[in-house]
Formats: sequence, structure tokens, C-alpha cells
Amino acid sequence: MEYFSDKYDVIVVGGGHAGCEAGLAAARMGCKTLMCTMNLDSIGFMPCNPNVGGTAKGHLVREIDALGGEMGVNIDHTFIQSRMLNTSKGPAVHSLRAQADKRNYSGRMKRVIEKQPNLYLRQVEVVKIKTDKNKKVCGVVTRNGAYFRSKTVVLATGTYLKGKVIIGDVSYSSGPNGFMPSNDLSQSLLDLGIELRRFKTGTPARINKRSVDFSKMIKQPGDKRIVPFSFMSENLDKAQVPCYLTYTTKNTSKIIRNNIDRSPLYNGTIKSVGPRYCPSIEDKVVRFPDKEQHQIFIEPEGEDTNEMYVDGASTSMPEDVQIAMYKTIVGLENVEFLRTGYAIEYDCINPLQLKLSLEFKNIEGLFGAGQLNGSSGYEEAASQGIIAGINAALKSEGKRPLILKRSDGYIGVLIDDLVTKGTEEPYRMMTSRAEYRLLLRQDNADLRLTEMGYKIGLVDEARYKKYLKRRDDIEKELNRIKSIQITPKKEVIDFLSSLNSSELKKSVSLYELIKRPELNYFNVGALDVNRPELSEDVKEEVNIISKYEGYISKQLEQVAQFKKLENKVIPLYIEYDKIKGLRIEAMQKLNKIRPMNVGQASRISGVSPADISVLLIYMEKRAREKNL
Repeated sequence: MEYFSDKYDVIVVGGGHAGCEAGLAAARMGCKTLMCTMNLDSIGFMPCNPNVGGTAKGHLVREIDALGGEMGVNIDHTFIQSRMLNTSKGPAVHSLRAQADKRNYSGRMKRVIEKQPNLYLRQVEVVKIKTDKNKKVCGVVTRNGAYFRSKTVVLATGTYLKGKVIIGDVSYSSGPNGFMPSNDLSQSLLDLGIELRRFKTGTPARINKRSVDFSKMIKQPGDKRIVPFSFMSENLDKAQVPCYLTYTTKNTSKIIRNNIDRSPLYNGTIKSVGPRYCPSIEDKVVRFPDKEQHQIFIEPEGEDTNEMYVDGASTSMPEDVQIAMYKTIVGLENVEFLRTGYAIEYDCINPLQLKLSLEFKNIEGLFGAGQLNGSSGYEEAASQGIIAGINAALKSEGKRPLILKRSDGYIGVLIDDLVTKGTEEPYRMMTSRAEYRLLLRQDNADLRLTEMGYKIGLVDEARYKKYLKRRDDIEKELNRIKSIQITPKKEVIDFLSSLNSSELKKSVSLYELIKRPELNYFNVGALDVNRPELSEDVKEEVNIISKYEGYISKQLEQVAQFKKLENKVIPLYIEYDKIKGLRIEAMQKLNKIRPMNVGQASRISGVSPADISVLLIYMEKRAREKNL
């Protein structure tokens, strides 16, 4: 029996990484928000690898933090190891990665949500999305019969929609890590005309630490200088837990090949699409038959558990095969399983059904976020969650949505890729996907996004004041080193020679001197006796801006050209099938996706530059006609 329970501005369905950010964002912006989860113990849970960040993903976490999100703060409180990746390369691809204590990560996130004003948490299963006759969201219905009315709804269902776990020839209905699946909500989405598809992801076995011979492995400690994810975090100096690197052997590959007919991936049991960039160990062996060994990382799941995550050995092979092949990995000869590896299939949507705001095109007030949208990864989910939560809140208040452009951040690239290009496999963020990655560095996320977060009411005063101070410190220091003249005195020449730098012929500013490849802001300190005390992050920023000014300027010019097309808004009244000169494919694609602006239209697969020219001419003609 359905009964009316309560009324909210925003309802979030799901308590994973997308749901947490969506719920917190909406509540912090002043909206009365309900967060529904099937199990309170699954809030912020990590069913796969127990870490946050990594290549490109670290950029996303920094951007979430800059906007006023929680993921960065949460991992800074609960990490057990921290490493900056790609430090041998340029600053554009530097990415922070932290190993999490998964129970502490989940526990702290739950406490933050419980304490957040305007946010109401319920353990309920949502089985139906209710809309009015105009296909506008009006609330949700739970399995227990409660009807919660709402102006907007955010779907952040993760891998729970009709979740199915597969281990060899064994399969059963389940969510991740033994949590219950959501089996009824999918039908409600289908009834609303939403297109669903099946994707897959997987996870390796968890093993007992006491059964691992670490002496045969390569120890991987954390960084000596810990760089925080959150711009709000101060000194994070703490004892870190090591990870370990090991390898598969020829016998590992042999066991997999001998049992490949029992693999659900290869015998037809699994028909759904898995992530290309996170293949299972059996997939790697088949795809790279000449490779004799594969890297395996043994990672702790927490400080107070013996569970170890076997990164690089994700599998859905039968349990007996899993045990046999794990025992051939160096150092795992006597391995004890705690949890068996598995694949999980789940329902998700075609993201082409979404606007850039993450609102469904055909259902007003309904937003999608995270793995529901066809992405993979905690960080990708949280990124969409915060944007969906922001825009659900703005929608409930009758305000315009926040749209992040590709030039604004990796989050903008992620969302634009999903809703403009779509995806035929679980989408993963990579630095190569960002055209303006020298501008979109992880170190300057606050300089790009915190002002936006403040204007919409998500960034609080304390965070904003800290941002303003950091911004001002950077600007002052840049101006100061520009004003310092270095003259070709003997002591200067000798100092430069000691750094293998060529002789100075004439006076230059310290700012210009730093541009030399062998020099940087840090190693020229002896020439800068009056240098003020500054935080490490400010000094890093000054160094990067000084050294890469020319490249940054070129990308800023590219962005200016990019924004010209992004700012050409396509009117809603345009009927593409009436535009003469458009190719049929372009016409069909434009009608289906309904891009918001010419820039987005130009990135649609099947729309050529010639089609864009035709569209621009048509828009100009219609604009003149309207002004007559």
C-alpha cells in the first residue's frame, strides 16, 4: 500500500561515491535533501580497489574538492599510503594516488553525511520514479510503500541495478561485495522510456596477509613528502603502509589457457561489455600471448585487517582455477583466499539521453550520475555526482544549471564525452582525453573551479578565504620574481656554472632565468636572498607558471577559439531535418543528441566540419529573420 511520507527538494537514489557527493552538494547548497540507500553499511564503500586517485583520476578528485566536494577531504583523513605518480614527466600528467583504509573511508563518509544539515539519510529501496503527465519528476516510491515527493531526483545506482555476480559457471543475483541488488527499479526506468544496457565490471580475490611471502616481492613505500588531495588539508605527515609489486609466471598463463573454455568471458556466459582499460587477468593473457609475465600489486585494504587486494588479477574464472593460478604468482605460492574474485553485470543507461547538466532530456528534474551513466571508477562517479547534485539543487530553485566546459576541468571533459559521444564500454578518464591538459593540471584545480563553487553556494567562507589567500600569494610571488633583476656578476656566473647553466650575457629577471631547462624556482634560491616564506604548493605553482608560460599562453589561445563555438548556443526551436545541406547522418545525430551549442555539435561522431558550416549559416539566417 503506497502512502505519502515526506516532501524534499532533492532526492538522491544511491549511497556510493556518486550518491555521497550528490547528496552533500545539494544539502550544502541549502536544499532539503533525502539520500536513499539499500544498506547504510554501503555508504562510500569501495567494492573494488581500495584507493583514490591515480593517473587522470587524481585530477578529478582535486576538482571535486575545489568545487566544495568531500572525496578529497575524506581520503586525506583515511589514507594509509600516498604517492604522486608520473613525476618523471611534465606537470600536466602529475597525478596523486592514495591507498585507503576502506572501512575508515566508508565510516567517515557516513558520519559526515549523518551530521550534514539539510541531509536526511534512509535505508530504503527505491522501486519506482514517479512523474506527472508532462513527464516531470514528482518523487520516488520505496519497496515499503513510502512515497517521497520531490522537485528533483538524482539516480546514482552504481552496479546495483539487476546486479548479477558471475564466478565461472556459477551466477546469482547480487550487488557488489554481497550487498543486495536492486531488481525492480530498472522496470520503472524502462516504463519512463529510458534506454538501458548491460555493462560489466570485475574484481580480484582478496587474500590473507599471513599467507603472502613479501620477501619475494618488491616493496613500494609511500612518498616521503605527502601531498594532500584537498586544498583545505594541512600537514599530513603520518606513518604509511607499504604496497608490494610482484609478477605472474609462465605457469599462471598456462593454467589460464588450459581453462579458458571455463571462463565466462570466453564461453559466452558473459555477454555484457567490460572496461577496456581494466581487463581481467585472463583477458590480458589471451590478448598478449607473447608476454611472459604481468605486473601484480599487493595492496592492503586497511590498517586493522589482513585482507589484501590483488591489483592486476581481476578475474571471473571458476574458484578452483582462481586458487590454482594465484598460487603461481611470485610470493603467493601458499595463498589463502578470503574472498573470491568475480565479475558483476548491471543495468546502466545510454548517456546520450542526458544533457550536459546530467539531467535527462525527456524527463524534467531527473538526473543521472556515476556508473548508471556508463562510466567506471570511484572518481568518475563522484565527479558526476557532485555536478548532478549541484544541478538538481539549482533546478529545484529555478536557477540555470552549472555546465563545466572541456576547458574548465577534467570533469567537463568526462561529462562532455559521455553525453556527446556516448560510450559502448565502461568509460574511464585518462589524461589523453583532455585537449587542454597543460591548463587543467591537478595543482591548479582551485584556481579554476573554487570561484564557481562559491558563486553557487557550495564552497563555504573558510574554503573561499583560503583559496583567495593562495591565489594572492601566487600572484604576489610571480610579480616579485619578475621585478628581481639578475646581473652577470662573477658570483652569478659561477653559481649558474655550478648548475650546468650557460653564462649570463645581460641582466634578466629571475622569472625569465627560471625558464632555462636546467633551472627552476627551487634551485635558484641562492640568487633570491629576500625570498618570503611560502607554502610548498604555492612555490610549486609559481615554478610551473614561470617555466611553462609560453606553452600555457598557446593553450589559452586555443581555449579562446574553442569558447567561440561553445558560446554559440543552438536555439531549441531548430529542426535539423529542415536544414538544407546537412548530410543525412549529421541530421540524424543532431536530432538525437540535441546539442546545446555549436562546440558540442562539432564533437558528435558523424558530424563533419562541413555540416557545422551549414549549421552556422542556417543559424545566422534564422537570427536575421527573427530580427526583421
